Amino acid sequence: MSTPLEQQTDEREALQSIYEGDENFKEINLTTFQYKYGEEDSYKSFLVELQWGENYPDEAPTINLNTFYNRNLLPVVKDAIESALKTEATQWLGCGMTYTLFECLKDNLEQLTALQPETAPTVAVVDDGVGALKISDPTADAKQKEPKKEQLTKAQKRRQWERTDHKGERARGWDWVDIVKHLSQTGSKEDTAAALESAAAAAAANPVLHPLNT
Repeated sequence: MSTPLEQQTDEREALQSIYEGDENFKEINLTTFQYKYGEEDSYKSFLVELQWGENYPDEAPTINLNTFYNRNLLPVVKDAIESALKTEATQWLGCGMTYTLFECLKDNLEQLTALQPETAPTVAVVDDGVGALKISDPTADAKQKEPKKEQLTKAQKRRQWERTDHKGERARGWDWVDIVKHLSQTGSKEDTAAALESAAAAAAANPVLHPLNT
């Protein structure tokens, strides 16, 4: 009676002969084999990997469906394929069964992949309006509402300087010129003369300082 190792050698040679030229079949190593089902670009395409243990074929091979190629395969479809392989394997214990397992999937391919979509599911984009929300910043809003400060020319700054005591306060008599002008047009000569005297006294008491030109 042949040992499991001898049976594996014979079956390996048989597989190499049967699948010669079949691009869907691949021998990974002496005890691991893969078969791909369906067209390459099909969303229903998948790959089955069978690995022999030391006691194969007296025990069923290890079934692997978790390869990267099967990344799009639905879990329910994976379970159906694995269940079909395990059921078939129990009927062939003690005999070389790799070819039989690969072929049994071909015969039931449409049924096993019935729940697998033809194309990738479409993900609906839900616009809940969050992107349109704007968080108001009271500080920023207040800054935007502040009126812009008027930019003064050097001549305007000089006139403001001359009209103050250089501490930000108006010097006494700063508006006497306007008052005297007004009285000369509307008042009597006596009122105008009195205003001139007061303006002269205020000017003497508060001399105007001019800023140095830089």
